[in-house]
Parts: sequence; structure tokens; C-alpha cells
Amino acid sequence: MQRLLHRRAGPAGEIDAMEARIAELEVKLSFCEELLEELNKTVYRQQQQIDLLQKEMAALREQVKSSMPAEQHSAADETPPHY
Repeated sequence: MQRLLHRRAGPAGEIDAMEARIAELEVKLSFCEELLEELNKTVYRQQQQIDLLQKEMAALREQVKSSMPAEQHSAADETPPHY
């Protein structure tokens, strides 16, 4: 591929500039790949935490439901304390 660049590019300065740009792009791509991998790991961990929290919330709902009395009284059913 470098030979093709020599035939098309012309002066050596242009080839050096292109090689520098390619090297810079490769470095940026490498950093982007590393960042993407770290972000994927973070999203995965957060999803695990969300799943665990949802399970805990469901268990708490069931616990609250089971601890509540079967029949609930409204304020209108109770006699006021002054009677």
C-alpha cells in the first residue's frame, strides 16, 4: 500500500504528512476502542445493579403486601375521639 501512495502522492513531504495523519488516526482509533470497551463494561455493571434493585423492589413489595391487614379501614369508618 505504501508503494501506491508513493506513485500517487508525488513529493515526499505529502507522503510524510499522510503517514503522520494515518498514525494519528490509528492512535485515536485505539483510544476510542479502549473507551468503548470501558463504557461497555460500565453499562453491563449498571444493568446488573438495575436487575438486582428490581428484584429487591419486588421482594419489598411482596413483604409490604403480606404485612398489611386484609381489610383496610377508611377514616370515615372510625368514630371520632371526642365521642
